[in-house]
Amino acid sequence: MSESKNRESGSQRTETTIVSLFNSISSLAISPFQTAETPIFLTGEKMSKAQDPFYIVKEEIQDSIDKLQSSFHQWERIPPDTGEQVHLTKELLANCESIEWQVDELDKAISVAARDPSWYGIDEAELESRRRWTSTARTQVGNVKKAVVAGKENGNSAIAMRRELMRMPNSHQPDRSNHYSAEDNDDFIASESDRQMLLIKQQDEELDELSASVERIGGVGLTIHEELLAQEKIIDELGTEMDSTSNRLDFVQL
Repeated sequence: MSESKNRESGSQRTETTIVSLFNSISSLAISPFQTAETPIFLTGEKMSKAQDPFYIVKEEIQDSIDKLQSSFHQWERIPPDTGEQVHLTKELLANCESIEWQVDELDKAISVAARDPSWYGIDEAELESRRRWTSTARTQVGNVKKAVVAGKENGNSAIAMRRELMRMPNSHQPDRSNHYSAEDNDDFIASESDRQMLLIKQQDEELDELSASVERIGGVGLTIHEELLAQEKIIDELGTEMDSTSNRLDFVQL
């Protein structure tokens, strides 16, 4: 029962952290382009990769893909039809959905910039490079997802077949068979308990890393917001000064 509660707690923490990351990524994925009415760099100056939030978000997503593939390789080595594989299967599919959503948000940002690349200080070559990366990222995630879904379906078929075989009568030494079966079950439960505790520990470590990433992305978003406010203030002051100059010119002409 305690293990079940621990797994539920870990799952809730994962969901909360992913939602926070989604919100940060969603904001940043649009912020390098914003809209035609509120671009970040109103002067049209081109940002460096270190300043461009696209590359910051891209790095975060690529890191998630690398971890996804690492977990997938671990999943491939786990014996089928075990509690650890079932848990990791659910986790992999959830992470695939998460990364696909993030890549979709990045694609939306690219589409906004493509409407007027010169306004956002980027060219067609850069746009195409970004599209290629999102396409590659989507393919990498899709391949993992297909393999996991196929393995899940095969595992379900194997379980059904084994259950069917277990229903068949066994007339050879039933008592001894039951005795061994009970021992095997006890060993299996103990092994699964150890594996689940190790998995929870690894998940906690990954959540700590994910939380740190959220904080970094949030800091970038705050900096961008402050820059927008500063530029808006400059534009307001410039507009006021132009109105004053226009009034003085009208007075001189009179």
